[in-house]
Amino acid sequence: MNELERVREYLKLKNPQLRIIEFDVDTSTAYLAAKALDKEVGQIAKSILFKTKDDRFLMVVSAGDVKLDSKAVKELAGARVRMANPDEVLARTGFKVGGVCPFALATEMDIYLDESLKRYDVVYAAAGTANTALPITFEELRKITGGTPCQVSA
Repeated sequence: MNELERVREYLKLKNPQLRIIEFDVDTSTAYLAAKALDKEVGQIAKSILFKTKDDRFLMVVSAGDVKLDSKAVKELAGARVRMANPDEVLARTGFKVGGVCPFALATEMDIYLDESLKRYDVVYAAAGTANTALPITFEELRKITGGTPCQVSA
């Protein structure tokens, strides 16, 4: 099963009403996704994987136009963190950088949803590939991911 099919199967279980949008263009960055969707960059939900010094992983999902406060992420993790490299992202999430979906992950991890996403009625998360988007509300994203709301944007 490929990445997109994995996300579709997960959505069938969690919320079959949600529909993935597929594009003929690259949507692997918040800017490119916003352009393809004709939306603001902030409406793109970026999923960033962090690795702690003791080899734990956590994901932070935030609005596409914000920078994350590394001290706030460190406090969430309870340890020093660094961004995971592309190989770690693929191994832990099952998705390549540019298409990381915040659910249907290859391994379990803590997920944090930055309050910056709440500015919008609907945000667009990657759906497993670098040319997909999933329109979703903050509350639905919280339910589907089991994510914890937080404030880590600078």
